[in-house]
Amino acid sequence: MTTSSIPASPAVLLPRAARRERGQALRRSVPRSSHAQWSPPKERVDPLSLLNQQSRLRIPSLIPVRYERMRASPFAFLRGAAIVMAADLAHTPASGPTVQACGDCHLANFGSYASPEGIPVFDINDFDETLRAPFEWDIKRLGTSLILAGAETGLADRGAQSLANIMAQTYCTEMARLSRLSPLQVWVNRVDLQSAIEHFENPKTRHRVETLLKQRLDSTRNAFGLISDDSNAPSLRESPPLTMRLPEQDTAIRAAFARYIATQPQERLALLNCYTLRDVIFKVVGIGSVGTFCAIGLFTTADNEPLLLQIKEAQASVLTPYVSGKSPFHNQGKRVVTGQRIMQAVSDSFLGWTDSPDDAPHNPATITPADSSSPVPNDEERQFYVRRVKDTRLAAIGADFAQDGLEDYARLCGRVLARVHARSGDPVTISAYAGKGSAFADAIADFSVAYAQQTRQDWQHFVASTTGKSATGKKSPSLT
Repeated sequence: MTTSSIPASPAVLLPRAARRERGQALRRSVPRSSHAQWSPPKERVDPLSLLNQQSRLRIPSLIPVRYERMRASPFAFLRGAAIVMAADLAHTPASGPTVQACGDCHLANFGSYASPEGIPVFDINDFDETLRAPFEWDIKRLGTSLILAGAETGLADRGAQSLANIMAQTYCTEMARLSRLSPLQVWVNRVDLQSAIEHFENPKTRHRVETLLKQRLDSTRNAFGLISDDSNAPSLRESPPLTMRLPEQDTAIRAAFARYIATQPQERLALLNCYTLRDVIFKVVGIGSVGTFCAIGLFTTADNEPLLLQIKEAQASVLTPYVSGKSPFHNQGKRVVTGQRIMQAVSDSFLGWTDSPDDAPHNPATITPADSSSPVPNDEERQFYVRRVKDTRLAAIGADFAQDGLEDYARLCGRVLARVHARSGDPVTISAYAGKGSAFADAIADFSVAYAQQTRQDWQHFVASTTGKSATGKKSPSLT
């Protein structure tokens, strides 16, 4: 089912009782058990063609890096194949309520970061694909990632399935709690990691995260080791192949930073005017984002006090072809920034976007047919967003402790996702639809198992098609 058939979001100004009745009524048109369903549609597009189509808008020399990372495992493939799952989710039942969705909601896109007060907050930390969409889509993608991650840690099928169930049940419980709060109370609600750690059921996990958190907060205070030790002329460190200098891109990076600064409001300029851009370096990020334009800028005061900002290319969300209505954003950077501000409880004060020099909507708003020959955008056509550099080691703290504490991590992610969705959706309607029992969580878990198997098959096809060998290392009899 595509979202063109999804009714408009309920008016949240209606009394809670009316919104609760609406949520319960939705169960009759879209039973909660229907979310367990997954079977590939007859017209399903070959995943490799979708990935190759997406690659046409990326830096060609980095596509092999992206594909190499995706070949590592089914979970790695899932991380890089948000475009594939978006197309598949469009063929699944949608109950009606929509939210500002992450669009790439897997367990590695949750993490911790320091608030302006230095408090570690746990939240979603990737927004490249954010768009308004059915609330179920994020939950199903997160559940699938837990199945695949659980299998990688050696969990049996039943144990891996329980992770998705735990996450979905926690989501329902937290959404029920949030449905009783005022909109303002929901908006300021956040998950402090130090407080969350105290409620972990696994003492080993609790101790491990406490230790990691202390170490990485210290790293955050020391600029993450990105700056050289020469205090007379600070510069950014190279660490190939993750961070490196690309002289041919230097001018484009500096010009994009200049456009960002020129468009900032006066209150932010009062601070930014105290700094000068001293150095830039190119950065290869993530799995799904590999091939997009990303760089770090080192800004310093006259006394060499640093400010690190990251500029990243924003392309059209993978959800765009499958949601109803025209996006209000012609600038994809603005879409990402707006989504992050809506979803995160503690947002980055340096968030901003840059316009192309002629302020025209160059980037495609929809995914073009797989056989089209879309050119790679040139430097003047790219659209960017800017944020403070996040400590990747602090951001990855969840993924690190998830190795021996997946159940606690599943609960934490489910709790955070409910809070994220409640900020932009109607928590009363969503909670009334999902209910307090196990029906919705069981369906999500069943779907996650089925789609995890689909992902394994897609991964095997991907490995064979991009290497000439099967996933087991044997030569493939045929390539696509």
